[in-house]
This record gives sequence, C-alpha cells and structure tokens, in this order.
Amino acid sequence: MFDPKSIDNIADRIASAIPPGLNNFKDDMEKNVHALLQSGLSKLDLVSREEFEVQKAVLAKTRSRLEELEKRVDELEKHLAPE
Repeated sequence: MFDPKSIDNIADRIASAIPPGLNNFKDDMEKNVHALLQSGLSKLDLVSREEFEVQKAVLAKTRSRLEELEKRVDELEKHLAPE
C-alpha cells in the first residue's frame, strides 16, 4: 500500500514545524498526525508499485494479443469479401 516510512517522514516534518515553546505537545502531535495520515491513506484505493507493474504488464500483453487478433480478423475478412 503506502510506504510507512513516508508517513513517518511527513509526521516528523509536521512535528518539527511546531514552535519550540510547545515541545511538550510534540510527541503527542506526531503520534496524532501519524495516525491521521495512516487512516486517511488507508481509505484511498491505492495499490503497491509491484501490483501496478504486474497489471501494467498484463495490460501490455492483452493489448498485443488484441492487435494480433485484429490483424487476423482483417485478413479473414479480406479472404471472405467478394471480389
């Protein structure tokens, strides 16, 4: 799904933007932001890069096969067409 390290990096950047006077809230804020990001991203219909690449390869193979079949149909239609 989504790389957990990316969620951690985003949460860290948001937490580091908190002013120094509020450092006691930093850990709590970081945990809340992390949970919020993870919850939001889990609701999205995301796929892993690996799954995307597999589907991309399947689509390319299907497209190639379709083109072959279209050529065969064209050839058959030419042979069946009255001259």
